[in-house]
Amino acid sequence: MKLWGGRFRKAENSLMEEFNQSFGYDKILYKKDIEGSLAHVFMQVKCGLLTEEEGKAIEDGLLGILEDIENGKLPLEGDYEDIHTFTEANLIKRIGDTGKKLHTARSRNDQVAVDMRLYAKEKAFETAELLSELKSTIKKKAEENPCIMPGYTHLQRAQVVTFKHHLMAYYNMFDRDEKRIKNAIEILDECPLGCGALAGTTHSIDRDITSEKLGFKKPVDNFMDGVSDRDYLLELMGDFSIIMMHLSRLSEELVLWSSQEFRFVEIDDLYSTGSSIMPQKKNPDGAELIRGKTGRVYGNLFGLFTVMKGIPLAYNKDMQEDKEGFFDSAETISMCIRIMSGMIETLKVRDDNMKKAVKGGFLNATEVADYLVKKGVAFRDAHGIVGNIVIYCEDNDKAIEELSLEELSGFSDVFDESIYEFIDYENILDKGIKKNLR
Repeated sequence: MKLWGGRFRKAENSLMEEFNQSFGYDKILYKKDIEGSLAHVFMQVKCGLLTEEEGKAIEDGLLGILEDIENGKLPLEGDYEDIHTFTEANLIKRIGDTGKKLHTARSRNDQVAVDMRLYAKEKAFETAELLSELKSTIKKKAEENPCIMPGYTHLQRAQVVTFKHHLMAYYNMFDRDEKRIKNAIEILDECPLGCGALAGTTHSIDRDITSEKLGFKKPVDNFMDGVSDRDYLLELMGDFSIIMMHLSRLSEELVLWSSQEFRFVEIDDLYSTGSSIMPQKKNPDGAELIRGKTGRVYGNLFGLFTVMKGIPLAYNKDMQEDKEGFFDSAETISMCIRIMSGMIETLKVRDDNMKKAVKGGFLNATEVADYLVKKGVAFRDAHGIVGNIVIYCEDNDKAIEELSLEELSGFSDVFDESIYEFIDYENILDKGIKKNLR
């Protein structure tokens, strides 16, 4: 069955038919297609386009289709052009000609538009909830591990921080991500049902009824925009891409930290794999796969940008290419967030190795310069003095705090015993990160 064909003299080319089909992937929208259709039927009855009996028959038929799909009695398969054809064909098969009235005052253009908005909205809420759970997991792990560690710039040891503060930086990233997703939901929360193909319908309908029934805050303002708008998908896919970037950065840190060179953390066996040839290997594949799948989500975003960039109003079949990329991105982001939550929850933090790295990295050098400044030395001169102290420590295999007062005085006569308390790592944290920690 096709939802069109009356004005055609020839049957569709078999290759073209295959090329045109989207049922293989848009069948994922079956719940939303039925949900949108139920709202449309409800409005049809209210507006007198269907009798109560006809509306009840169609409603029962649609609910029966949904139930049979859910319990496996009606498999989502067959030679259908798309999910809309599948639903309508099975409805007519069940209730007869009354089923043919379902499509009155509706086009497949506004039908697919409402299906995708409903699906996108659902996935956006799911993503926001997953982000909230990830944030809670990160915060719990951070609170449990306030140990000192090196902070890095240019992947070089820079200043002393805490594991808690480091991990909470990602909490802030994912908090912004959650806000972005919720903002996208607020913008997309408009109902395109009733726009028709592009210019509405001559039937007397009430778009407020379907909008309210489907849980949207309002109908879209412009019919042509309503059927051709894919901004909400681009915005969500852009938000997904930023989330993946944050997940990828955290994954990279976990890969580095779990290496034998760092040994700051140990990723649980649940999220690691081994080598087929090297029995000693424990590979951080969970983190690496998240890092790799980031490119996949980026690609889906730019694929849809490319599809949309030159399309005139209103609907064009190019827009069928919005689905696979979005479906894939939504599934990928969900899996990646859940895997990351699991990795963080089961992560073993090696605070002993982090402390060793702090001791060997001259991470109190900046504070030595601050000390000199407080003693009246110009910062630029203090910077040069501390640079020479670091060279001396490297040559003599010592940490700055291990130098005697006599050794320090050889670089500047302003040093006194107070230097050791000033550059103690715990004191540094108390004056810096801990004091400003929120």
